[in-house]
Amino acid sequence: MPADSLLSPLIAATTQWLNRAYPSGPGALQRGLAEAQARQAVTVAAWLRYPTDLDMELVALSGPGGTSRLDWITGADGTRPEDTDAWRTWVDEVVASWAACLLGSPALASAAAEAVRAERGEAAPVAFRRLTEPGEQDRRAAGLLRHPDFLAPIADLHRAQLLTRLQAAGSTLPA
Repeated sequence: MPADSLLSPLIAATTQWLNRAYPSGPGALQRGLAEAQARQAVTVAAWLRYPTDLDMELVALSGPGGTSRLDWITGADGTRPEDTDAWRTWVDEVVASWAACLLGSPALASAAAEAVRAERGEAAPVAFRRLTEPGEQDRRAAGLLRHPDFLAPIADLHRAQLLTRLQAAGSTLPA
């Protein structure tokens, strides 16, 4: 099994958590656009967080940690029946925080996507356009998901680690 596929449950769960914590506008198109943006942000964040096959294998073996702290920060009380779903154990707090940083700053997202492309080469053929160059429709669909003030409590958890990681990758960080 390719090591990248080991991150699939983590990426799917963390994307789902972001979309539930910061819901899109109404309608299927709006939900789809918001999910695409969240998935691209989570994918970039996960690839930065777990850059080697060994890193991916270790997180797949040990599990990423779950949503407890994230839910507490965002005010989710954990009493809804869906809050006990097994997918929630696959949410990675650091990846969610890094993805929130990227969603709140297209310039930072561009630096992160460029670092991923530089490190992964042909293994990262994705352009991440919805993340790095969101159009007006993307912005409307993901108003909460891209609002820096709403994202701040989650983004600020691990922002310093993301910036350190990007500097180590040689990225030019936005001012």
